[in-house]
Amino acid sequence: MARLAGRSTGTAPRSIDVARLAGVSQKTVSRVMNGEQYVSDHVRRRVLDAAAELGYRRNHAARALASGRARSIGVVTLGTALYGPASLLMGVERAVRDAGYALHVVNTMEGDAAGIAGAVDSLLDQGVDGIVISEPIDEEGDADLSRRVDVPVLVLGAPPQFAASRVVTAGIVSDQLARAATEHLLELGHTTVHHLAGPPRWYAARDRLEGWRATLAAYGRREPPVIPGDWSAASGYAAGRRLASDDSVTAVFAANDDMAIGLIRALLEAGRRVPEDVSVVGLDDIPVAAYVTPPLTTVRQPFDATAQDGLKHLVHAIEHPDANPIPVNDPPVELVVRASTAPPPHRTTPNHRRTSA
Repeated sequence: MARLAGRSTGTAPRSIDVARLAGVSQKTVSRVMNGEQYVSDHVRRRVLDAAAELGYRRNHAARALASGRARSIGVVTLGTALYGPASLLMGVERAVRDAGYALHVVNTMEGDAAGIAGAVDSLLDQGVDGIVISEPIDEEGDADLSRRVDVPVLVLGAPPQFAASRVVTAGIVSDQLARAATEHLLELGHTTVHHLAGPPRWYAARDRLEGWRATLAAYGRREPPVIPGDWSAASGYAAGRRLASDDSVTAVFAANDDMAIGLIRALLEAGRRVPEDVSVVGLDDIPVAAYVTPPLTTVRQPFDATAQDGLKHLVHAIEHPDANPIPVNDPPVELVVRASTAPPPHRTTPNHRRTSA
């Protein structure tokens, strides 16, 4: 099939371009794109091949504008009930609707390397005016995610980079949250802090691990072996059973609250008091954190503030495409101190004596 000559590469292809390349009428292109009958399989294939070659997409957004229907923003997010991603999605949904846009959500599945690319394609086919990428997992595979996206993109977290018309980033980098948690324990007098980490494929887990490491290094403290977890309370409980027999452990930073709660349960069952023997800090400030025994010290995630600020920048990029981006405000890091942390216990034997840094 010969390539269409004379069309500017700087503009989006139109249906007339597809019609010329396929050698058919615009009405035929419309019938094919709308899935109508009375088009032969041979002609349908020619039209679809021409559309794929040109990168043509139906302009649903223009149709919606002409008909007076609501504008739309698409969201790509991991299909999970975990508190962090689910809370961020709820915040995004509220922010999108507050901005006067309709919302389209496409969930990806863990383990699908092409999930993000397919989700973005699906949203673009729906004619969204902008896209929010809230994808927390680094998927392995050969899927090409450095693709041309002709609408502004808001990145929440650290997903793959897109060659979009404008990319906006928002949210606290997780290493700052980890620094606050680790510093709190060190400032209480603990000589070091153990870390119960999240799954390494998650961007947030890697950021929190690096924040913990950087803080220990800045304080000149020994880095204990990392304790693996999977975000669940069960993995925290398993870690707590292993740590309970080690009297040298006096402080643990868990990468989320669920693991911290499971950890505390195991420590208490083994006769290790919290916080008298072991201090524990979580991250997220889930609703139950204030009501467990003991109430959990944690670092609060500002999900609503992140979503509101990010959507403000995305809508600005959509509605003012030629304007300079507005400054991005980093949400504050909020440490919520409760009863699960305290100074380390006094040691009475040489093997258990705490040293000062």
